[in-house]
Amino acid sequence: MKKRPIPKKKPIVKKKKKKTLKKIKKRIVEIRPKKKKKKFQKKIKRIKRKRVSRPLKSSEVFDDIYQTKIKVIGIGGGGSSIVSEIASQLKKVSFIAANTDAQALKKISKKCKRFSFGQNLTGGLGCGMNSELGKKAAQQARESIKEVLEDADLCILVSSLGGGTGSGASPIFAEVSQEFKNITFGIFTLPFKFEGEKKLKIALNSLEKLKPYLNAFTIIPNEKIFQIIDKTTPLKQSLSTLNKILGQGLEGLIEMIFLPGLINIDWADLKVILEGRGKLCYLNSIEARSDEEPEEMVRRVTQSPLSEYDPQKADKILYNITSDKDLRMDTVEQISRFITGFNQQAKIIFGISQYPSYKKKIRITLLATSDAQKEKVIKKRKKAKPKPKPKPVPEEEKSEEKKPEPKPEPEAKPKPKPKPKPKESPKRAKLILKKRKEKISKLEKKRPKKKKKIQIATPRAPKEKTRKSALQLRKEAEQIEKELLAEEKKWDIPAFLRKNTE
Repeated sequence: MKKRPIPKKKPIVKKKKKKTLKKIKKRIVEIRPKKKKKKFQKKIKRIKRKRVSRPLKSSEVFDDIYQTKIKVIGIGGGGSSIVSEIASQLKKVSFIAANTDAQALKKISKKCKRFSFGQNLTGGLGCGMNSELGKKAAQQARESIKEVLEDADLCILVSSLGGGTGSGASPIFAEVSQEFKNITFGIFTLPFKFEGEKKLKIALNSLEKLKPYLNAFTIIPNEKIFQIIDKTTPLKQSLSTLNKILGQGLEGLIEMIFLPGLINIDWADLKVILEGRGKLCYLNSIEARSDEEPEEMVRRVTQSPLSEYDPQKADKILYNITSDKDLRMDTVEQISRFITGFNQQAKIIFGISQYPSYKKKIRITLLATSDAQKEKVIKKRKKAKPKPKPKPVPEEEKSEEKKPEPKPEPEAKPKPKPKPKPKESPKRAKLILKKRKEKISKLEKKRPKKKKKIQIATPRAPKEKTRKSALQLRKEAEQIEKELLAEEKKWDIPAFLRKNTE
């Protein structure tokens, strides 16, 4: 029998054991001399210092911090195309394109998730400007919509209103988001004028249905594109410029939430600004040179060419300033002074961030909200009086000429007649005449008297006195009265002596 070879034993290498605090403490207790005790105590202090000064790992720091989940959902053909273009610009956000048209979903970028619904009703086609069909398709897929929106903290709905899928399905997406108590923010575009009034009516009806389920919303009329570009630019290029401006605003909003700053803005601050229902919102973000004037920066941020809402009327304002380490205090002070000067009673939250990537650049992001009901000015109109009903015309007259009668020429307005002077009583007239005669006699006395010619009077025969009857006396009295009245008419009676007599 062959003896098996004895395996060579590996050399035993003693590993140096790390001295822990417990073992060092035990040794201190065992050793009695005071000098050695002091040495070991110094070692313990060094180990403790190393443990405190050791930098914490990222897993240890961010385990307790809650990270917000943002979902941007494009509904319909227009909304999904906007979302697919923005998805390449932004990170840390999940993008979803929801549509009934399966053919349109194939063209969407890979960075965006695809969500098809309503295939049983539409057969994988669009809704063809039928909002009721889009509503039914979304109602059938309600359970699958819940799975999409379940984990989101902030849900941003993007849609081009006026079509079938966007106008019909958007209210149901917003309703499901409200059930989960998510903060829902809407970005909606309105159709061009050349698309017709019917499309605009569908868009406005859908917007009224959306308001009670949204925390805040912004409206962008497509007609505003002509303020940014020339009319000669191609359609695809003009729509992409609109999408870039929207992407910049969302990028600035996401930077505020996720990236820590010198004066930090987080999810709790955003919730304070967006809490409530049916609020108008203004969102804009711009980049400027660090040497540019602060007043010009604020003007660019507050006067967005796409938005119709004026942020100067806002009740709540949130803004963030991002730059490098060379950001000066006076620029921050001037920018803040201009923004807070809009409405000093508004609730204002601001933040400052510093990153090396923004070298010699400043980025300002502004989010402003206000109550939609305050913006509406309802004018009370007076009720028009009901027109009098025309009298029934007999059939014989109806059968006659039915030609329209010529319009009568406007008649000249008659001149107002002079008011008749009030009649005076005979007794009053006599008194007036007496007073006037007295005045005339006084004036005559003052005049120089002319020398009268002396005439030799011839003697006349004495008149015989005749008796008059009562009738003759009465006639004479009436004649005297007539003469007095005739004289009275010649004189103008003063106004204070006139008296109306019935």
